[in-house]
Amino acid sequence: MRQAHDVETVRRAEGTLMARLPEGALMARAAAGLASVVARVLPRVSGSRVVLLVGSGDNGGDALYAGARLARRGAGVRAVLAGSRVHAAGLAALRAAGGRAVDPGGAEEELAAADVVVDGLVGIGGRGGLREPHATLARQAARIAAPVVAVDLPSGIDADTGAVTGPAVRADVTVTFGTHKPGLLVDPGAEHAGVVEFVDIGLAPWLPGPLAEAPQDADIAALLPRPGAESDKYRRGLLAVAAGSDRYRGAAVLAVGGAVRGGAGMVRYVGQEGVAADVVRRWPEVVTAVQDPADPVAGLPGRVAAWVIGPGRGLDAPAEAELAAVLESERPVLVDADALTLVSRRPDLVRNRKGPTVLTPHAAELSRLLPGSEPADIAARRLEYARRAAGEYGCTVLLKGSTTVVADPDGPAVVNPTGTPLLATAGTGDVLSGLIGALLAGGLAPRSAAACGAYLHGRAARLAGRGAPISASDLPGALPAAVRSVRERGAGRRT
Repeated sequence: MRQAHDVETVRRAEGTLMARLPEGALMARAAAGLASVVARVLPRVSGSRVVLLVGSGDNGGDALYAGARLARRGAGVRAVLAGSRVHAAGLAALRAAGGRAVDPGGAEEELAAADVVVDGLVGIGGRGGLREPHATLARQAARIAAPVVAVDLPSGIDADTGAVTGPAVRADVTVTFGTHKPGLLVDPGAEHAGVVEFVDIGLAPWLPGPLAEAPQDADIAALLPRPGAESDKYRRGLLAVAAGSDRYRGAAVLAVGGAVRGGAGMVRYVGQEGVAADVVRRWPEVVTAVQDPADPVAGLPGRVAAWVIGPGRGLDAPAEAELAAVLESERPVLVDADALTLVSRRPDLVRNRKGPTVLTPHAAELSRLLPGSEPADIAARRLEYARRAAGEYGCTVLLKGSTTVVADPDGPAVVNPTGTPLLATAGTGDVLSGLIGALLAGGLAPRSAAACGAYLHGRAARLAGRGAPISASDLPGALPAAVRSVRERGAGRRT
């Protein structure tokens, strides 16, 4: 599990650790780890040209000391001094090792000759976009072919939120120290970070619980339900799906597909006659219940382990009555799509319920659930808004998007690391709803079901597409391979 802590927590932990170490020891640890990663990025160290972009803070000091280590191994190191001040001891170490300092006016020529660029302009305390001369240096670095390695996080990224509000460095590799920073896990910051390399500098004993965490294969594999010798379809979980309508028949087929291939012991589909026929035609193992349009509540099944409701269901009075009836139960309920719009009109349906609830909005849907918020702000500050919605509604919230975030009223948020642009196509969210519903029916807690569902959803997209475009219909068939992949990799074997 990759754990991430906010800046204030990191600063406190660093202060506690530094009080127990000789002066400069913590920076030396960071610089050693940074130099090691830069050396791996280079085809060779000796004879290579390394350009350091050095700001005023500790990131600049880390870069200078790392540059000194590389210079002692034969690299030609140039430090572009862009800050209002410089870490004097770090600069002295660099010069003693044979490195040289240049001012920003000579940076473009140095960058053009670089084999690697180290971004040490602004540290984790930076807020807002880069100012001059840092902004110009970031633009110059973006125009060259050499890889960029960021120190702790790319300059111009908000460490706590991942927000990018102006010019910022785009790194190929980010070397982060002591703990991950939330902004490295969540877009748009994650997009700027490239591959994140973690360097342990000894902070762990002084760090409390994380603000966010990103699971890995082993974490997901440990959570996934495993049928036992005594399992039957009821023990594995009976999921009811209320999705689709005459207008949006595909939503029903896709949501049910995610549930069937996601491991549900049995799926009961509830809907209109023609839609139910489409579902059974594609998924013959599904049991259907045809609704009476005049009384949509009468035929709702009672013996179920969990519900999925909303995709393609509509916003009319029967849909609202159905949603209210489902949410009156104490079973876990996943609320998606049209049902989210209905909840935005009647938030107490969720706020007052006793059973577990998972809401799965994208940014526009969440803006309706949180009046006064804007989709663009939500997309820029995903962690903040997902946590806010979880607190206001008292339930688990899965915020979909370029980075999917799962938040609970208590505990760290979960940031999904398997997201891919392949999923940016119609209907993929319906498959995700069915998949998470199957995991809820199988006994997983809402937070775990949402985290596992998002993780498997992303892995399935990659396996289905193998780099090529996919459609939502491709996803259910790839889910078994995704589960197998996670379990094998989680056990230490590679597929």
